[in-house]
Amino acid sequence: MKYISTRGNAPAKSFTEILLGGLAPDGGLYLPEQYPQVTRAELDVWRKLSYADLAFAVLSKFATDIPANDLRAIINKTYTTAIYSNGRADSDFTQITPLRTLEPGVHILELSNGPTLAFKDMAMQLLGNLFEYALDKQHAELNILGATSGDTGSAAEYAMRGKRGIRVFMLSPHGKMSGFQRAQMYSLQDPNIFNIAINGIFDDAQDMVKAVSNDHAFKAKYKIGTVNSINWARVSAQIVYYFKGYFAATKSNDEQVAFSVPSGNFGNICAGHIARMMGLPIGQLILATNENDVLDEFFRTGVYRPRGTDHTYETSSPSMDISKASNFERFVFDLVGRDGAKVREFWSKVDAASSSDTAAFDIRGTSYWEALPKFDFASGKSTHQDRLKTICELWEEYGVMIDPHTADGLKVGLEQRRPSLPLICLETALPAKFAETIQEALGREPERPAALEGIEKLPQHFDTLPPDVAQLKAFIAARVQS
Repeated sequence: MKYISTRGNAPAKSFTEILLGGLAPDGGLYLPEQYPQVTRAELDVWRKLSYADLAFAVLSKFATDIPANDLRAIINKTYTTAIYSNGRADSDFTQITPLRTLEPGVHILELSNGPTLAFKDMAMQLLGNLFEYALDKQHAELNILGATSGDTGSAAEYAMRGKRGIRVFMLSPHGKMSGFQRAQMYSLQDPNIFNIAINGIFDDAQDMVKAVSNDHAFKAKYKIGTVNSINWARVSAQIVYYFKGYFAATKSNDEQVAFSVPSGNFGNICAGHIARMMGLPIGQLILATNENDVLDEFFRTGVYRPRGTDHTYETSSPSMDISKASNFERFVFDLVGRDGAKVREFWSKVDAASSSDTAAFDIRGTSYWEALPKFDFASGKSTHQDRLKTICELWEEYGVMIDPHTADGLKVGLEQRRPSLPLICLETALPAKFAETIQEALGREPERPAALEGIEKLPQHFDTLPPDVAQLKAFIAARVQS
């Protein structure tokens, strides 16, 4: 299988060729030349598989240049109960992603039992092992540059700490993550981990990562790679749990379901879109935002209008405090019939409007607006009071505690799902990561794994930079050369 850029001006490459690189040379994101199709016979077989075997079946369709025995070994090393049993005492960790049923037809897919208690672990643990495999084959090194709004950073650092030939430079918005999220990242002492707090918002950090990735000379000289969801391997790994969740919530492959997905950067729900394009019977994809509702606005109105820094709000679901969704470009590429020229046109407007709140592009009155319903998306937004109410109701009715992002997803999912469809809400993190909001909603502290008790009291180490690309490059260069 070959991969092409959403902007249409980059040569097709294999899975391992794009694994370490991130953005395509033309600034676009990689996608398969065509999505592999899953037959009904394959679905019938896959329904019975363990998580690791299902991951091998799905990823074998994408990583076609990795020998099957090597790919299976990497996957078997990744998806183990030893790695994914860091969460709740009442979960069936043998399932890796257990399905929790609240009532008939309403489910939560547990994705947060990994080392950092967030769904990002589902893909990041695999990415760490894929990177180590590829670098060993090439006798090479990699300097990973990433940006996080809360959970990607710790998931990447825990996956990459101690890996041969890998350094991690992780940008985060200074003071805008939860205390637990900051502690998870900044308390790491590994010499290959560098935390950089940016005096700005997540979008500033994400723009800096893209700017460095688009400087091809710097990227080549310092061997820069990415772990953000612009990296295709991460998205492909996330496709797996859509299949697993579907099988767990249904009895036959004749049924359809709705997935509700809390979304800021569009990576998680993009994996669901691709699973649906492959043939998974998803009747509805429900996108949930917080007060930063750029994506909800697009699906309701056809206008994609990224916000400036002044209108990107700091909320109680901070991992979604994003106003420019990187992975949205992948969906738009499919929406416009895989026309790279049209994507380039749209994103030239996005880039021109990046510092303002003017409309970047508008598909109303076009064939693209008419085509949008066939992709079966619904959307909605959730506020702080909505989150508190949902957390409280779930605790009172079911004795189930959820984090504020999952609360966004459940609130919007229940509002937007078609009545005939079972609802699967994707969990994004454990409530332990957001103790202040849980305390406000329930008047009690969330439980946390014993190994993470008192993590906020550990010494924290990070550097602070302004949102300046030149200073970031100098920071990286000094530490790679030293």
